[in-house]
Amino acid sequence: MRQVGARLGPVCLYLGALGLCAQAILPLLWMLSTSLKPPREVLATPPTLIPAAPTLENFARLLTQTAFVTYFLNSMVVSGLTVLLTMAVGAAGAYSLTRFPFPGRESIARLILCTYMFAPIMIVVPIYILARRLGIVDTHTALVLSYSSFCLPFSLWLLRAFFQSIPIELEEAAQVDGAGRPRALIYIVAPLALPGLIATSIFTFTLAWNDYIFTRILIVSDELKTLPVGVQDLFSAAVVDWGLVMAAGMLITIPALAFFMAVQRHLVAGWGTGGLKG
Repeated sequence: MRQVGARLGPVCLYLGALGLCAQAILPLLWMLSTSLKPPREVLATPPTLIPAAPTLENFARLLTQTAFVTYFLNSMVVSGLTVLLTMAVGAAGAYSLTRFPFPGRESIARLILCTYMFAPIMIVVPIYILARRLGIVDTHTALVLSYSSFCLPFSLWLLRAFFQSIPIELEEAAQVDGAGRPRALIYIVAPLALPGLIATSIFTFTLAWNDYIFTRILIVSDELKTLPVGVQDLFSAAVVDWGLVMAAGMLITIPALAFFMAVQRHLVAGWGTGGLKG
């Protein structure tokens, strides 16, 4: 019985892993298949995974008959600026929390993390009121500031863990050799904290890229919408064009997927270190 149990254990483990992989991959394959099907084949019965006559017609209609390119550029600009602002403020704040002792430092760090417990839907109304008073409603500035305010608490906490893992003696040795604090920060601390900076950047980029709530509330003009809201508008037609929607889904997924695969090694190292030190 023990031998049977020992053999069944790895089999169940592999079956579970296979099920998790299928759960993640099959929707992507179905989305790709539907995006390559001509309109008459999308709703055919019985459905088929492999298109009988693959075509790029859906992608061509998406790029020429909708404002997808505008939405895509808006998402890239907003997500990129959000990453830059969050990383600049978060890195400076995390560095100060680990290198400059002052009363209540740990309490402030824990309080910052507690602010991340609030769901976005809970703060969207106060942010809208604040943006309206500042006169930045229906601008990308409102989106960048709102995304950064939501991403900063967790980013700052994560970066703090990375800076804590870097021995302060390395900076002190550099300063003894004549380097000032800015130079030691750039040439000593920043390279060692690079996995954490990349991991935090991906976290921030993903949140800004996928956000729907803030864009729906803060943006009114069609030319300023980002991809999640712009693609959702494709469902407003009387008859949903599933080929068009799936083609949009593929083009939305590819940049984030490519970015993730390019920095996957740094992401794993980053999350691992952050989890150990956090």
